[in-house]
Amino acid sequence: ELRLLASERSEGNFLEFRGEEILVEKLDGDSFQGVDLVLFAAGSERSRQFCPLAVAAGAVCIDTSDAWRLDPQVPLVVPEVNPQALAGYRQKGIVASPDGATIQLVLPLGPLHAAARLRRLVVSTYQAVSDSGRQAIDELRVQAGELLNGRPAPAKVYPHQIAFNCLPQIGDFLANGYTNGGMKLVEETRKILGDPSLQITATLVRVPVFYGHSETVNLETEQPLDLARARELLAAAPGVRLVDDPADLLYPMPIDAAGQDLVLV
Repeated sequence: ELRLLASERSEGNFLEFRGEEILVEKLDGDSFQGVDLVLFAAGSERSRQFCPLAVAAGAVCIDTSDAWRLDPQVPLVVPEVNPQALAGYRQKGIVASPDGATIQLVLPLGPLHAAARLRRLVVSTYQAVSDSGRQAIDELRVQAGELLNGRPAPAKVYPHQIAFNCLPQIGDFLANGYTNGGMKLVEETRKILGDPSLQITATLVRVPVFYGHSETVNLETEQPLDLARARELLAAAPGVRLVDDPADLLYPMPIDAAGQDLVLV
C-alpha cells in the first residue's frame, strides 16, 4: 500500500500512481503507524522533525534532503558505489541520499578510486535550474520569453537573472570563500568514497539549462592509471555510459542526459 503525505497545502488532492488515484493526507506525528518504509522529499526542516517520529513508529526512512547526509551515524548511499554502507542504517533507522551533483560525480569516480585511489580532485559543475524546483524552471522559461521580446526579466528565485546568464553561486557563501553547496559536494564525496583525506576543490555554477547537470573533473591518482584502463573501467561501471568519440563529435550533453538516470562520461 502506498500512502502520500504532504503539508496542509496539498491535503485532499489526488495523485495518480499506476492508474490508481491516491488521496494526499496531511503529514503529522501520527502518520507513520503501520508504515514500513518512508521516503522523505520535503526539505531538511521537515526531515529533521519527522524522520525520528517515523523511526520511533517502526519505519525505516530514506531521506533526500541534506538533514542527515553528514551525520556519522547515518549512511550516505549511492548503491552503485558504496552499497556496503547501507548496513549502518540500523543505528538511527535512516538512510541519506546525496545531492544530485554528488551522485553524478561519484558514479564515475567510484571505479577509478577502487583501481588507483584518488588523491586530488578539481571539480567544476554546471547545474541546471531543475535542481532548484519548479519555480526555477518557470523563472528561466518566463525570463527567456520576456528578454527575447525586449521586456525586462525580474529575478525572484535566484539573486540575478538566470536566462542567458551564468551564476557562480549555488548556496550561501561561507567564511572560507566557498558556497555551502560546494562544501556539501566536497564532504559528501569524501564520505561516500570512504576517504576523508581526499583533496577536493569545487566551483559550482548555475547555468540556463532546464534539465541535466554537467561537470568537469581533473583528478590525480596515487597509483598509475592510463587512459585506456580508465576507459575500460568507466565503460563497465554501473550507472555510467561512456560517450567519448570527439572525432565523431560524440560527447556528453545535458539534452542527452535528461530524462534518464545514467551518467554520461
